[in-house]
Amino acid sequence: MSNRSFATVNLPPAQLANLERLGYLEMTPIQAEAMPHVLAGEDLIGEAKTGSGKTAAFALPLLTRLNPRDFGTQALILCPTRELASQVASEIRRLASYQPNVKVVTLCGGQSIGPQIGSLEHGAHVIVGTPGRIKDHLRKETLSLARVKTLVLDEADRMLDMGFIDDIEAIVDTTPASRQTLLFSATFPENIRRLSSRFQRTPRQIVVESRHDEQQIEERFFVCPKDKRFDSLVKLLAHFQPASAVVFCNTKQLVNEVCQFLNRKGIHAAALHGDMEQRDRDQVLIQFRQLSCSILVATDVAARGLDIEELPAVVNFELPRNAQVYVHRIGRTGRAGNKGMAMSLFTDSQRFKLQGIGEYLHRELVFESVEAIPEAKKYSHQPAFVTLCISGGRKEKVRPGDILGALTGEAGIAGSSVGKITVTDHSAYVAITREEADKALGRLLNGKIKGRKFKVRLLE
Repeated sequence: MSNRSFATVNLPPAQLANLERLGYLEMTPIQAEAMPHVLAGEDLIGEAKTGSGKTAAFALPLLTRLNPRDFGTQALILCPTRELASQVASEIRRLASYQPNVKVVTLCGGQSIGPQIGSLEHGAHVIVGTPGRIKDHLRKETLSLARVKTLVLDEADRMLDMGFIDDIEAIVDTTPASRQTLLFSATFPENIRRLSSRFQRTPRQIVVESRHDEQQIEERFFVCPKDKRFDSLVKLLAHFQPASAVVFCNTKQLVNEVCQFLNRKGIHAAALHGDMEQRDRDQVLIQFRQLSCSILVATDVAARGLDIEELPAVVNFELPRNAQVYVHRIGRTGRAGNKGMAMSLFTDSQRFKLQGIGEYLHRELVFESVEAIPEAKKYSHQPAFVTLCISGGRKEKVRPGDILGALTGEAGIAGSSVGKITVTDHSAYVAITREEADKALGRLLNGKIKGRKFKVRLLE
């Protein structure tokens, strides 16, 4: 038996069978290092890069100590963004599927609080949410944390960067002193140490894969004149031709400017930043995941919930303010065994940032002039799919199979022309190849799904 086998840790046989069914073949390094300590009830600080499997590292142990007959909140997971909270909750539901009646509730801002209050009236074993909204529920007394056994601070460094420290303190004060506290962070700056000293008891520290594998991610740095940055970005995309990419900017204003410039050049790009309505942000992320948008231009905060296994490239339109953010950004590519590329533009006046990143990574970073890159015709990777939005979701009992059946049945659209299908509470999104988009839109507008008519529109 491999020492990375889940059978080597103390998990119930039903959970081991569930993990095998879900395709969890062996533990990742953070799971193998952390789980024995978490299962033993110790407090823990886990430092691991994005995509390392840390959700399962804390979710599997906390599920073993849940009492399904007690509908008081027994575990609380705090996340910096709604996107990450949704992702974590979804993963916990999958891992909890081996035991019936475990209720996982997501509490985040950007959503109406009324339905959340209604859901909490029936109790919840596990709460996953953002600090601001959790605090709202505590203030309204619609949530009690008096029976919490496990508290998890996920991506704690991001929560501190986003100014959540006061909310976190207020929330932690309402949990029992006897709780287990698990803190996960991709970086471990001094403010994380201070946070740990306030909330944890002699925590075990686990550090795994704190640097990216240089073989998995090819890093290239390009110096360019400030007034040529926009053209230089187009030049890099045209030369390297990534099938899709996330372009990072330091400000919301620059995100909008870069996005507009790319679209004027005929490159299908979408913006993602904190000033957008939550619904619009969700739709942009869905379009990018469904391959109906090639380039996502984003700020660091807005992209926190972005979790895509096969992202070919990350581009830094400008170097970030500190080296830890650089490591966060490039960690989006080169995941799950795939190769990735990280390209960074910088001006002469930003060389100090490049030096800081090199010192943080403990290696000398070589750069080249963007003007030495050969001119290419144009960026040719236009999206293969378009996304259709259907005005019915889980609450209306719409399932992915219903949408697929409506398209491939009477409409006669080949299953190979249908891409990813995403169903949310009140909407569903389906990716369709460009050639079949008009036919699919007409079929869904004029036909029915599960015997009902729904509004359908094309997302631009």
